[in-house]
Amino acid sequence: MDINNQLLLPEYIKKISPYQSGKPINELAREFGIESASIVKLASNENSLGVSERVVSALSKAKDIIYRYPDANGFDLKLVLSEKYSIPVESIVLGNGSNDILELIAMTFLDGNSSAIYSEYSFAVYKIATQARGASHIEVPSSNYGHDLNLFYKSITDNSRLIFIANPNNPTGTFIKKSDLIVFLDSVYNNYGSKLIVVLDEAYTEYLDECDKFNSFSLIEKYPNLIVTRTFSKAYGLAGLRVGFSVSNPNIANFINRVRQPFNVNCFAQLAAIEALKDQDFLDKSCYLNKKEKERFYNFFDSLGFKYIPSFGNFILVNVGDSNKVNFELLKRGIIVRPVDNYNLSGWLRISIGNSLENSLFFDSLSDIVRLI
Repeated sequence: MDINNQLLLPEYIKKISPYQSGKPINELAREFGIESASIVKLASNENSLGVSERVVSALSKAKDIIYRYPDANGFDLKLVLSEKYSIPVESIVLGNGSNDILELIAMTFLDGNSSAIYSEYSFAVYKIATQARGASHIEVPSSNYGHDLNLFYKSITDNSRLIFIANPNNPTGTFIKKSDLIVFLDSVYNNYGSKLIVVLDEAYTEYLDECDKFNSFSLIEKYPNLIVTRTFSKAYGLAGLRVGFSVSNPNIANFINRVRQPFNVNCFAQLAAIEALKDQDFLDKSCYLNKKEKERFYNFFDSLGFKYIPSFGNFILVNVGDSNKVNFELLKRGIIVRPVDNYNLSGWLRISIGNSLENSLFFDSLSDIVRLI
């Protein structure tokens, strides 16, 4: 007897498509008999420099905390975040990665009688988090692969409770200027107040050029319906430890914390995040390398005549034609990239920007594949 016919599940749960992560290195090694050490992973937008030595040193001396529960409220990490960004401790919520924060926000504000708004080409978790609460989806068509904020506003319905905006956007790498964002926030707050929450997902904000950066946390006082989320998984190199945070009006943070698991950020993640925040040199080197290597990608794709989207993150979306075949050929050569068919972007691959050697190996492999097909 098929158990699926027996399980009493809500229909909206049955319809969820699981999140597709980047293929793990060990999985590719098993499938193709490739040495793990020779595999290049450019699939998950991880920091190609690894992690700060300051973090490594701190964790190597912290074995005595393993058997203790972490601080459920993350006081020390919140204090460092508060001092660095000049934000109230009461405005901060910690998460097991910013993915956890997004889920908590959806859990707090959505139910079967509500809806969430997001772009057609945006982080898959927005859809999953919405669907897992039985809420309705309002998927807004993109403009040049980015957010069409005018259409976002026109798509608001009476039961809309959340608007998800990724800036820079994943997987397309597009960016919304502060001035355009302000116009949108004004319209939403002036007409809907705090009945409609705007979630600004800034997972890649550290990679922005100085001319594009702005202090989004300072906007929360004017727009108490705004939640800003950040992660330590990208530029800070802590993807394996899973730690992120949100900043919002303290009243909103209070409600999100009510549904948060009490020990959702482990001891090592909290300690690593604190040390990572103190190592500005590592962050600067990471951003410099990303900017330099990104130009190499642009030049390489131009030489092949491939269409790509200029990116404000640490990845590039490129149209390679037969993306399934190209991806398979890359895997055979020990190169892991990210197909994006699940985003309805057939023909495109998302490539994380690695270090100089990794990128050169990718360039050589793709050039070889292009000659063969």
